[in-house]
Order: sequence, then structure tokens, then C-alpha cells
Amino acid sequence: MKFINYNGEIYPSGQAVVTIHNRAFRYGDGLFESMKMVKGELKFAELHADRLQRGMKALKLEGYSQFDAWFLRQRVEELAKRNKITQNARIRLTVFREGEGLYSPAGNKAGYAMEISKAEDVVYKSNGNGLIIDVFQDVTKPVNALSNYKTCNSLVYVLAGVFKQQHKLDEALILNQHGFLCEAISSNVFVVYDKQIYTPALTEGCVEGIMRSVVMDIAAKHQLPVTEAQINPQILNEADELFVTNATRGIQWVMGYNRKRYFYEVSRFLTDKLNSI
Repeated sequence: MKFINYNGEIYPSGQAVVTIHNRAFRYGDGLFESMKMVKGELKFAELHADRLQRGMKALKLEGYSQFDAWFLRQRVEELAKRNKITQNARIRLTVFREGEGLYSPAGNKAGYAMEISKAEDVVYKSNGNGLIIDVFQDVTKPVNALSNYKTCNSLVYVLAGVFKQQHKLDEALILNQHGFLCEAISSNVFVVYDKQIYTPALTEGCVEGIMRSVVMDIAAKHQLPVTEAQINPQILNEADELFVTNATRGIQWVMGYNRKRYFYEVSRFLTDKLNSI
């Protein structure tokens, strides 16, 4: 039997704990963090806590200061033990506004739910066969004060996922409201062109990914600085390399876009350095 943590209490994962009045269900009124535990240790806890607290503050949720790195480590450790997971796991923490009310909430107290599942990978593995991608254009992502956080309002990603399935792709890239590259369905995107590495700037509306920050730091330490920029999707036809990043899978290289094929030298180098942290 698997277990979850709901507002500090442990419940069987199949037990109903969320009511019809839950604001995350009704309005997408919340945000979440996807995290990874390796050898019993929560990776990048401080970075996750910092983004989570800033997101909660942006949503006017009370008690955001309590959701610090210590809180994340303790809750993950407790839930891992309860599920008899000692080594590697994937974790999702959803934070939402408690209470009722229509669009205007009755209060701003924060509630949370944490899930955990066992993972086999000890290291971040490079995907053997590169990803085949395309650009999802039916719905674009708005650029606003909430764009950099992982909110529960995720319809653009869901529809991009439907597009990916319908076209038998491995990943889909999302554009912002101005038609520039933003991110992938659950990852940030990096483009290598003319020996330079580029990634959409936060001002372009992408999520401020944890692995995005880690990879940028690794690259800078090895004289491979990353330029945050406004990126026209036409560059995909000229780029030398393309890869996507997130906190649970690390770095995944892209093999093809339409008839274009890419190398994976930079992404392979960065993956090696990532696993040495």
C-alpha cells in the first residue's frame, strides 16, 4: 500500500481526502514542485524551497515562510520511510489555498499534499535515443507575474501533451504569447547555435526551472556561459544542438525537429558534470 501526506497527516494514497470544494480542483488555485530523492537525499532542496516560497507569496498564501528546505527534507524523509523507500524517489508537493469561497476566497491559509513514488535511477541518465519534437502552436503561454511558477493552472501543457500524443512525438515546445520559444511541456529548453548556448529568458514567460538554474551554473563554471534571450522558433532549423531539462529527469537531448537532426555533445558533457554534484 502506498501512502501520501495530506496537511501533515499520513493517509493511504487511495483514500479520498480532497473535497469537491478544494480550490486547486475548482480554480487551479495553487502550485506544485516536482522533486527527486537520490540515495535518500532530496536534491536541490534549497532551490525548490526558494521557488515554492516565492510562488506562494505571489499567490498571497499565508505561511509561506514555513515551507523552507528543512520542511521539504523532513516531509520527504517521513513519507519515504512510511512507503519503505530508502534510496531513490520522485516527489510531488502540491500547495493550495484552503477554504471555500467562489473566485474570492474565504481565507488564504495554505494546505498541501505530498506524493512519492520509487525511482530506479541513481544518476541522471542521458536518453539513449534522442527526442523527436515539434512546436505546439494552437495555444500560447501568457507572459505575466505568475509565468515563472509551476501553478496548478496547466491547461496549455495538457493541450500540448495531447498534441504530442496525436503526432507521436516525444516532446512538444510551447510558444509564448508573442510567438517566441518559451519552454517544453514539463521542461525548460536550451539551444546550442554557433558554439553558444541560449535559453529563453524568464521575461519570456518560462517556468524558472530548478534544473535550468543548475545547468546554467554548471555551464558557467566550465566556461560555457548561457545567454538568456528572446528566441525565434526559426532557430530550430539552424541550431547545432537542442536539449530540455527538468528536476526529475535531468538533461534530455533532442535528436530531431522536422527534417533537422541535432548533435548531443554539449548535453552529454553537462550530464556528466551534473552527476558529479
